[in-house]
Amino acid sequence: MIKIKLHDSIIKHYLKDVYFITGTAYASKSTMAAMLAEEYDLILCGENYHLRVTEQMAKPEEFPNLCYFQTMSGWKEFLNRAPEEYERWIYDAAEEAAEFEIAELIHLSGGRKVIVDTNIPLPILHKIADYHQVAVMLSPQSMSVEHFFDRKDPEKLFLKEQIAKCEDPEKTMKNYLAGIAKINSKEHYAEYENSGFFTLVREDVKKDTKRETMEKLAEHFGLKR
Repeated sequence: MIKIKLHDSIIKHYLKDVYFITGTAYASKSTMAAMLAEEYDLILCGENYHLRVTEQMAKPEEFPNLCYFQTMSGWKEFLNRAPEEYERWIYDAAEEAAEFEIAELIHLSGGRKVIVDTNIPLPILHKIADYHQVAVMLSPQSMSVEHFFDRKDPEKLFLKEQIAKCEDPEKTMKNYLAGIAKINSKEHYAEYENSGFFTLVREDVKKDTKRETMEKLAEHFGLKR
């Protein structure tokens, strides 16, 4: 069977109007993507935007990590996996999702500018986007763990409900946050920090710097022109 392969330069051409925000948890990636979309009339691709397609098309035998929720025994299994396994799953799923993300972004763009909150791995971003199209947003590990459940979005509320249903909720919460700490470890932080992409670090959760941060991102992306 012939497998179709697109050269990186072709993908890069079709993604020339796409701007990527990546980084660690609790770094305001989603907030900045939404603000930039509203301010500059961009198509917004929020976190996990690719699920619309992957939930229909991804098969467990081809994309085992993306399809984990189809094959797991239940939420107790998900929440009580070893932190190392959670870390592996997060990054392997991001790699599997990259194909779907790229196809979806090519489909959505078509002459309009797109802002995307993405988990596409850094090596792939280096191949498909120029420096001015990518921004890395970081938060300290302590912040990403301690404040992970501060937001009242549906996903986190659901997870808290499932943790409360476990046999030992306190142990399960501790285990799950250990997984969050793993994916936001010093090693992964360093990978982002040393990626060579434009980087912003969130250091103060009390001070409202949203507008200031958005202005910096808009300037980097060349949207102000």
